[in-house]
Amino acid sequence: MVNDLHDGILAIDTHVDIPWPEGPSPFEDGPRCVDLPKLKQGGIAAVCFMAYIPQGHRDAAGHLAAAGRTRAMLNTIHAMAPADGSGGMLTRTAYEIEAAFAAGKPGIIPAIENGYGIGRDLSLLDEFADLGVRYITLTHNGHNEIGDAAIPLRNLGDDDTCFGGLSDFGQSVVDRMNERGVMVDISHTAKSTMMQAVKRSRAPVLASHSCMRALCDHKRNLDDEQLELLAATGGLVQITMVSNFLKARARTNDVTVADIADHIDYAVKRMGIDHVGIGTDFDGGGGVKGFMHIGQAANLTAELGRRGYGRAEVEKIWGGNVLRLLRHTEQVAAALSSPASA
Repeated sequence: MVNDLHDGILAIDTHVDIPWPEGPSPFEDGPRCVDLPKLKQGGIAAVCFMAYIPQGHRDAAGHLAAAGRTRAMLNTIHAMAPADGSGGMLTRTAYEIEAAFAAGKPGIIPAIENGYGIGRDLSLLDEFADLGVRYITLTHNGHNEIGDAAIPLRNLGDDDTCFGGLSDFGQSVVDRMNERGVMVDISHTAKSTMMQAVKRSRAPVLASHSCMRALCDHKRNLDDEQLELLAATGGLVQITMVSNFLKARARTNDVTVADIADHIDYAVKRMGIDHVGIGTDFDGGGGVKGFMHIGQAANLTAELGRRGYGRAEVEKIWGGNVLRLLRHTEQVAAALSSPASA
């Protein structure tokens, strides 16, 4: 049966937002698209939960506020893995994700959406890495001190470009992320920023929640040149479920799991099966007919099965590929910290 494809796989969703500053409990089956009961229902082993920091002014006050919000949101994500074991398990490494899966506990993976949260201070990057952050999305909408975004914010005074890609500080951010074993996420960045980050990084990078520009001409999506560079360097694109990234000017009711699978198909054919995954953007705008919460994850897997994907391929798309990338990132960090690399 097609549904058997989903049973027992180590599935990872690489991009889920959290309500902020207050919202429904993650421990109960409620109105959130992703809560702990729905993870069990949907057979999802681990999730990257986002400390999402909207872009503000690039000044001392803005950076101070962004850092404070980042800390507070990471504390909220940590609270989903209480010490008494009543929730998920905080998972900082590929090994810990697998250990949580073996224990039957949801893996809670902290991540940051928008490098604005570190302002111009690499010590903040170190602080957040110590809190278990496993990737940072370099930009959101609007340029920051790291580099140019795909979508400038005119209300913040953005021109089309600010740095022509990565800033000098952004290059040092990528270097430090490599050193700390934090994956570099290029979703939301301008193409110039993305291309430069891929070439700068000593570990492969990921797009944690993006779609195919060939299928939907949106500034947030990745074109074929970007896909080819990601594949050539061992990186990943995690297909997302925001309706107008899947189909031009579409709304939720206009798209289905078949549209998600179309983008997966395109990425697999263009890049290879080892470079594609899933980052839903649930609770941040993601959702299509038939897959409106994480408890319905098997519906997407069933569609992949109807298209001829087998068990091994589904395991890679749903989690194996991002585990490989995380391990690679950890190995790069270990090599950079060794005496021989000094």
